[in-house]
Amino acid sequence: MTTTTNAVLVPLLPFLAAVAGLLLGRTAPGFVRPLAVLPTLASLVLAVLVAADQGGGPAVDAATQLTPTGSVPVELALHIDGTAALVAVLVGVVATCVQIYSTGYLRDDPRYPSYAALVSLFTSAMLLVVYTGDLIVLLVGWEVMGICSYFLVGHYWETPQARAASLKAFLVTKLGDVPFLIGLFVLAGDAGSFRITTVLGTVAAGGLHHPTLAALLLLAGVAGKSAQFPLHSWLPDAMAGPTPVSALIHAATMVAAGVYVVARLLPVYQASAAAMTVLAVMAAVTMAGSALAALAQDDIKRVLAYSTISQLGYMTGALAAGDRGAAVFHLLSHGAFKALLFLAAGVVIHVAGTNSLAAMSRMGTLRDRVPDAYWTMTVALLALAAIPPFSGFFSKETVLAAAEHAATGHTPHVPAAAGWTVLVAGLVTALLTGAYALRLWLLAFHGRGADAPGHGRQPVAMNTVLWVLAVPSLAFGGLTYRLLPDWLGGGSLAPALTTSVLGTGLALAGGVLTYGAWRHTTARAARTPLGAVAAHPQADAGLVEAEAIAGHEPAYGSIASAPDPADPGRLLLGPLHRHAAAGFHLDALYRAVFVRPVTAGASLVRFLDREVVETYVRGAGAVPRLLGAAVRRAQTGNVQTYVSALLAGTVVLAVAAVLVATGA
Repeated sequence: MTTTTNAVLVPLLPFLAAVAGLLLGRTAPGFVRPLAVLPTLASLVLAVLVAADQGGGPAVDAATQLTPTGSVPVELALHIDGTAALVAVLVGVVATCVQIYSTGYLRDDPRYPSYAALVSLFTSAMLLVVYTGDLIVLLVGWEVMGICSYFLVGHYWETPQARAASLKAFLVTKLGDVPFLIGLFVLAGDAGSFRITTVLGTVAAGGLHHPTLAALLLLAGVAGKSAQFPLHSWLPDAMAGPTPVSALIHAATMVAAGVYVVARLLPVYQASAAAMTVLAVMAAVTMAGSALAALAQDDIKRVLAYSTISQLGYMTGALAAGDRGAAVFHLLSHGAFKALLFLAAGVVIHVAGTNSLAAMSRMGTLRDRVPDAYWTMTVALLALAAIPPFSGFFSKETVLAAAEHAATGHTPHVPAAAGWTVLVAGLVTALLTGAYALRLWLLAFHGRGADAPGHGRQPVAMNTVLWVLAVPSLAFGGLTYRLLPDWLGGGSLAPALTTSVLGTGLALAGGVLTYGAWRHTTARAARTPLGAVAAHPQADAGLVEAEAIAGHEPAYGSIASAPDPADPGRLLLGPLHRHAAAGFHLDALYRAVFVRPVTAGASLVRFLDREVVETYVRGAGAVPRLLGAAVRRAQTGNVQTYVSALLAGTVVLAVAAVLVATGA
């Protein structure tokens, strides 16, 4: 088969699997697991073949007009360059691992057939976004991912947390999608086409009339989809969904889509210094703020969620520094170790038997109970903290090197201020990443919480997937940083000496500080029984506020008991801890600025509709009804009464006429 045919089949196979899974899930349950795994695996194989054929050379382009529109055409187009080819392989690897893992993780779930079908549809939508060469077709995949995330995050719909989280994810991402759609129309209006190659050609020729407007409108959608400040607050709450879904969303779909779109349309942003500056500030606030929040979370999945937001900040920071290759390199590396982190966390949660026991302060010493998860998660955390020679070191240091290059004014179309913003924030975040990564490792596997009841050995499929993902988490960066430049645009991906020393040194410093704080708090906690602080009303004010914000429902990951006094994050953050635990009260701010005014406005409209408009409507009906009743009373059917009324009326008219004549 040709490269084009293979590329068409890559997103088509998971789509067909999703349709078949939804149709046969109840009538033929024996086909559910093969339909979940085999088409996705076949799609991965085809994606690898497409990448091998593309080989980092010229892009593969093909198109056919979808339908006559009378103005700007919409086309079924493929545009597969090295970036698209590699990202599609990442999506295929993670989606296949998630489907295999889910056969064990959700083996007793009665809604597994619909879950597996939605995961396949999710995968198909992301692959469509990756391969398409038309912005409207990209929008289709973009929106399908949004609805899939709504259903998958709300998989455990019996719980109020899952219902609230799915609704929040849907609404926040849609808030960004509205300006995103307008931005696509602005680009198409200037370029006269929705084809990505035509848009980029227009930018290169200087024919884009509104680059700042288009870039900022698109950035709103990217902020929602990729959970960047200020539209990032949905992602930590989305951890109420099944853990494999979290791995898929965080590693290869949904949040990766926004970064990928900016990478593809980077020349649009580079045409506007203002847009590049806004992108840099957004990245800096996102990466540093989310790292602080991660250091304060007790739920293991919320730590990883804020970690994802922070790492996405690195990717957008690389784009703000004008280096698409560095951003995509970190996207690929991060996809491997973040999928591993979530799936290993799923093993830990599986041992506990329920998501409600994901609080690290209550995990106890799990090292010997989940050895596979322990060792593979250790590898993934070292990659996350960017410790050499793990993959995260090479990709993150490439981001810092790109920021340093931009800060010194050596990157065209990038303001030096944007480079400095990303560089400083990236170094600060390196310190915080080392701190929260070691804190998670210590509390989850070497803590002093009471051990959760055991639930037997984990299915082989789950542990096998962990070791498969451990390989790229360990070796991907070191093996590929010399091979990928031709695939990702030609720029060097080698770490720079200065930023490597600074970044690694700060990550190690964060780990040392966390270990010292942990030793100190552990020694102090040994003299204080666990739970002794439960009577203190301010034991966890940040989480209490977070619960109140989420519609007075307990937020996912919140803990009813008091926090472990041996948590080093509390000592490191001090008074900042309660604010970081509540996500710096961003939800409270949104509730005060947006939710309450809208609710008040809706209440006013309802009052006016019921008490004012309906009053007039009721009155308009009441007056004729009263007149009709009066007339009906006069219609007695008695002829004498009618003659008497006629004579009386005649007398009244005669008297009135005489009075008028006399007055005249």
